[in-house]
Amino acid sequence: MSMKRIVSFLPSATELLYEFGAQDNLYGVTHECKYPPDAASKPQVINSVINSDELTSNEIDTMTCQLLNDGKDIFVLNEKNLIKADPDLIISQETCEVCAAYTNQVNKAVKILQRKPILHSMDPHNLQEIINSVTELGKILGKEIKAKKIINSLEKRIQHVKKLQNNKRPKVLAIEWIDPFFTAGHWVPEMIQIAGGNNMISKVGEHSRRLDIQEIIDSDPDMIIMMPCGFDTKRTITEYNNILKENQEWNSLRAVKNNRIFAVDANSFFSKPSIRTIDGLEILAKIIQPENFEFLKVPEESFSRIS
Repeated sequence: MSMKRIVSFLPSATELLYEFGAQDNLYGVTHECKYPPDAASKPQVINSVINSDELTSNEIDTMTCQLLNDGKDIFVLNEKNLIKADPDLIISQETCEVCAAYTNQVNKAVKILQRKPILHSMDPHNLQEIINSVTELGKILGKEIKAKKIINSLEKRIQHVKKLQNNKRPKVLAIEWIDPFFTAGHWVPEMIQIAGGNNMISKVGEHSRRLDIQEIIDSDPDMIIMMPCGFDTKRTITEYNNILKENQEWNSLRAVKNNRIFAVDANSFFSKPSIRTIDGLEILAKIIQPENFEFLKVPEESFSRIS
């Protein structure tokens, strides 16, 4: 069956479709599909109920929990755009009910459509599974040769980071939400380990979870990397300054006193299981082992020290 008409319920799938050069077959995306920039011009089949640009971290968390508790949708299906898209293939995920237009929207979509599309779920929890997802989508699109090329390039970059390890591994804590605190889960702990850090608190492949300041104090990290889900570097620094800058307990941390707090562009390189997590890995390598990766080029504004 040829996949002439594709709908993506998943920003990382949208990025991958562009990487495969299949963007002309993409007839519907979500409100979060903004990369590459051209993706934002595609018809949106999914929108969010929450306008995170205008809310604080705490308000976003409260509203999300409220909607989930009430069994209400965080995302709404644009039925008109979906019917117009008339997809042969819908790509979705199961990693996180907050981040993706979740299963119930996919089920709704299938009910509405006269012609039943193929459903493909991308659900990686670590770097190897992210790489495997390239192979799987390549098969579905009939672009196996292109998939191999993409994978070879990604694996080379991972090996490069692995090769330049030093024996001194700083204790690194990654934080995925600031108010309330959440650990960074899924693929992030593994990325920290590969980039030469000793990952604190969270475990490889685990979902992120709430944590309190005491846990952070007890883990006594050498450095802390702020990567609030869906925020870029600038927004992360703003949130940090609003929420933590004057917090005495926070300021008692060794990492804060030693000026080793960093903000990264989580939305682009950490929050999604996309092939750009390999950029994320290189960004972490530069932060964790600056002496080894001084000449490694990473995207502009992808990270910043918070002073």
